[in-house]
Amino acid sequence: MKTIINALLVVEGKTDIDFLSSFIDAKFYSVNGSSISQKDYDYINEVLKKGIEVIVLTDPDFPGAQIRNKIKEHCEGVSEAYVTKEKSIKKNKVGVAEGDKEDILNALNNRFIYKKFPRGNLKTPILSHFDLYKLGLTGQEDSNKKKEIISKKYYLGFNNSKQLLKKLNLLNISYEELEEVLKDAN
Repeated sequence: MKTIINALLVVEGKTDIDFLSSFIDAKFYSVNGSSISQKDYDYINEVLKKGIEVIVLTDPDFPGAQIRNKIKEHCEGVSEAYVTKEKSIKKNKVGVAEGDKEDILNALNNRFIYKKFPRGNLKTPILSHFDLYKLGLTGQEDSNKKKEIISKKYYLGFNNSKQLLKKLNLLNISYEELEEVLKDAN
C-alpha cells in the first residue's frame, strides 16, 4: 500500500520519480537536475498560489543543496525534506533514487516550511550563536559530530553553524531540547 502525500514533490530527475512513485502516491515534478529554469520557478509558484504544499526533496549532495537553495530563493513557502546521505548511497552513487524508503518517509513526515521574514518583521530567535557554542555545536573539536546528531534528529540535512541556527530557530527548537538530544546521544 502506497503512502499518500497531498503535496507536489519536487525532485531532481525521472529516476527519483520512478523510485518514489513505487511507494508514494503524490504529484511529482522534476527540475531535470541542475538545469532548473525560470519555467520551473514559475510552475512551483503557481502551485503554491493555489494553496498546494510543495515539498523539495533533492539529493543529499552539493548539487542537491544548490538546487534546493535556488528554489528557496525564487519560491517562498516551499517545504523541505532532507534524506540522510548514509542511507542514500548505492554503488557509489548518492541520491534520492538510491535511498531507503523508511528514511524518505521519515524525512517527508519531518519536513518544515522555509519562510523569509521581511526586515523589521523578524520573529525573535530562540537560539543564538552563543547557545550553539555552549552546546558544543560550534567552535569545538567535536562540533561537526554534534551538528550531525542534531541535523539527523530533526531531518535538517548537512549544515554549517549559521544554517543550523537558522533552521533550528525556524522550527522553534529550544536550548533545552538540543541539550536533551545531545545528552541522549552520549
